[in-house]
Amino acid sequence: MEQARILVQGIVQGVGFRPTVYRLAKKLNLNGYVRNLGNIVEIILEGKENDINQFIVDLKENKPPISEINSLNVEWLNGDLTVYNDFKIIPSSNNFSGASVIPPDVATCSNCLEEMADPDNRRYKYPFTACTDCGPRFTVINSIPYDRERTSMEDFPLCNECEVEYEDPEDRRYHAEASCCEVCGPEVFLYKDGILKIENPIKKAAELIDEGKILAIKGIGGTHLVVKTTENGPVDILRQKLRRFNQPFAIMSPNIETVKGFAEVSGVESDTIQSRRRPIVVLNKNSNYSLAPSVSPYLHNLGVMLPYSGLHHLLFSYSTEPAYIMTSANMPGEPMLINNEEIISKLDGIADYFLLHNRRIINRCDDSVVRFRDGELAFIRRSRGYVPEPYDFSGINKQLKVLALGPEIDVTFSILKEGKCYVSQHIGDTTKYDTFQYLQNAVDHMMDITKTTDFDVIACDLHPMFFTTKLAEEMGDKFGAEILRVQHHHAHAAALCVDNQVDEVICIAADGVGYGEDGTAWGGEILHTQGASYERVASLIPQQLVGGDLTTKYPARMVMSMLYGSMDVDELSELMKTSYIQQFKHGEREVELVIKQLETGFNTNITTSTGRVLDAISASLGICDKRTYEGEPAMKLESAAYYSEGVVDIPYEIEKDVSNNMEYLNTSKILLKCIELKQNGENVNNIAFGAQKAVALGLADLAINAAEKTGVNIIGATGGVFYNEAISVSVRDKVKSEGYKFIQHKNTCAGDGSVSMGQTAVASWKME
Repeated sequence: MEQARILVQGIVQGVGFRPTVYRLAKKLNLNGYVRNLGNIVEIILEGKENDINQFIVDLKENKPPISEINSLNVEWLNGDLTVYNDFKIIPSSNNFSGASVIPPDVATCSNCLEEMADPDNRRYKYPFTACTDCGPRFTVINSIPYDRERTSMEDFPLCNECEVEYEDPEDRRYHAEASCCEVCGPEVFLYKDGILKIENPIKKAAELIDEGKILAIKGIGGTHLVVKTTENGPVDILRQKLRRFNQPFAIMSPNIETVKGFAEVSGVESDTIQSRRRPIVVLNKNSNYSLAPSVSPYLHNLGVMLPYSGLHHLLFSYSTEPAYIMTSANMPGEPMLINNEEIISKLDGIADYFLLHNRRIINRCDDSVVRFRDGELAFIRRSRGYVPEPYDFSGINKQLKVLALGPEIDVTFSILKEGKCYVSQHIGDTTKYDTFQYLQNAVDHMMDITKTTDFDVIACDLHPMFFTTKLAEEMGDKFGAEILRVQHHHAHAAALCVDNQVDEVICIAADGVGYGEDGTAWGGEILHTQGASYERVASLIPQQLVGGDLTTKYPARMVMSMLYGSMDVDELSELMKTSYIQQFKHGEREVELVIKQLETGFNTNITTSTGRVLDAISASLGICDKRTYEGEPAMKLESAAYYSEGVVDIPYEIEKDVSNNMEYLNTSKILLKCIELKQNGENVNNIAFGAQKAVALGLADLAINAAEKTGVNIIGATGGVFYNEAISVSVRDKVKSEGYKFIQHKNTCAGDGSVSMGQTAVASWKME
């Protein structure tokens, strides 16, 4: 007889890993035990060597569906050994310092759905049905090891029947921490001025939604506001109450067949939307689109998800609607609402009814959002279904402990420990007090579940006034850690490099704004990135940003900034007053004030932002004259271009400044051509197409020129602008046509959601 000790590391807790080990060992007549040790499962096997080796093969091939094995180490034992007479699952041990890899929340599995649909099953129509293959994980965990008593399910002691399942290693609910039934589990109830005495609150909620009522529905990681989608009226009422007059709403549809009735769905989109992670997938509307236009106004696409909890499935079983709006029930940038009292008080006057439950949500977690660009996946928000799965940094730095706090808006944070980078769920806008508090609490909790007690480095943005920068300084003092300030676009580029496993790249970083090394607002940059260092080698031509946030809200001001210097002042004033005066809140007086600011430089900043350029083009074409939600002018520009005939080409010019050896794309001339074409009667959609393409090709040419000079053969694209499919494809095709390799984000966000991960990478390279 031989004995072996096997240590398995990865996502191996709360996923049915130990009962799988138990069944495989019993099948091969092996003795010993299995238990959790932090983020490691320890297996002791006693038996024939061939059988132990076969066990290892079987475990790799038959691991639980939501588990992941990152490493499997085998140590053959000898000496004075303990003799085992059976194989057992023994209690978890806390005697291990490693970080625990907690699995993310995953959608209700087919087995549980079958039980919920079976009138003879004791879980018939029970909304909290779950097993080791599905259900909440991250949102219910308090601490590790991941056992029921350390989750919010501790509030619901198991009944006798559930206890039998929970203790049976042959059952798929063995140590399924979220397992329960209607006898012992959470309860759902309908609320309006008190709890309503209704036999079937979910059925009643569906009836109310179908009648046009607005419901607040508490889910797994937060709360949604829900309304029907087949009529404009209820959607418009929700918009008025939320003051979200144009922002597209995410929707939930019962199944993929229904989705195909109103949206185009490719094979990869179908696979993703139906996956156990169940993200929101941005899909193009099809020719049969029949939902209310106000669901996603003035856009060619909309965000769609399928049910991921038992409660969602039950709602649709009682409804005739093809889709519900399922929008986060919090103000933009603020934390998800998770406490029943808070949900009721904060949504009073917005929701007509509340469908709530009594299970505590420990960790907020927004829905994840993805879209596909010519078949390639792009994360817009990486949260539910993915967090807290770590990224592998073992090839960069295994020893360093880093906390990276991200930018200021669309924040995530990251913790690096033992070569694993844990990127948090979406946090939001830290300029808001509640969100800033949420950030700090979420950091504390992530430290707990990764068993992190201190840090070597605190990484943050270069901007000195960000709240996250101030927090980094405080935490640096607390832990005696070094503060590392990372330029915003360098962090973007670093995340891109890690995602694609490259060390050096010519990176196109195009977004709204990032604080530059020179104190100006960058956002259209070509960076030669080499790990911990970078050089800015080209950019869009610098433009004046008049009035800061006013210009982002009213992009006609950016039109004036871009045209100033290319037009006579009187001519510019006349153009604005005759063709664009409706876009200025204060009319001619504001036009004159902006000109004075441009002439004097008063209350202006310098920017190379691609986002502001796209906003200006959108405003100049009359597509969007006021931003009411993040990215609105550029998103509407993309949709206008989507419906074009693709027949307009707009020239672009690259200029060189010999004083600093920098190349610039002249965006003012692109804008001038757009206005000229519009005045000559060209179709606005065609101009939008040509303008996007000109910006894309100009950026690509800047990058290609830089690659030629430096000898780098990889060109990459990062930043929120590269959520735009047409721009991404144009840049990609141009780069590849010149013989260069082109890379984009695959498992990280092109936008600010992965900035903290990039900050972590820069710290790792710098401190290696």
